[in-house]
Amino acid sequence: MKITMKSFTSFIVALALLMTATAANWVDAARARATAAAEPYVKQGFLVRQEFWGGSLPAGQPTVVRQQLFKGNTYWFWLGSDEPKATVSIHVYDEDGKLCDAESWQKGAAAGVKVSPKRTGTYYFALSVESSPKKRTSWALAYGFK
Repeated sequence: MKITMKSFTSFIVALALLMTATAANWVDAARARATAAAEPYVKQGFLVRQEFWGGSLPAGQPTVVRQQLFKGNTYWFWLGSDEPKATVSIHVYDEDGKLCDAESWQKGAAAGVKVSPKRTGTYYFALSVESSPKKRTSWALAYGFK
């Protein structure tokens, strides 16, 4: 069978689309878990933002997300994983590196942290996949405020 440039290009495009769709499914599953973790807080009056962060991490190699927070608001951030057997964690730090968790919880593939900033500024969220049966585990971070 002779491979033409056109058939090779079509194969590469199809492969790229398949990989993108698969990656999107992982992030969607992680986002669904993070959003499900937010449900009890919506009943408490927290408004969940449409924006979210997502990615994948190997276990034990944390990443950091930066976010501007405003004094006077209370925020909840919810981390979810696409892997039900994963364990994830999240903590928040101010510009000086001081831990700012007002409240936090961790339940397997979901975790949450509450912060009520004492001043407006940039805050840093340390996200970690503590353990997972996968080599890399997808995650999504959602947040709400009131």
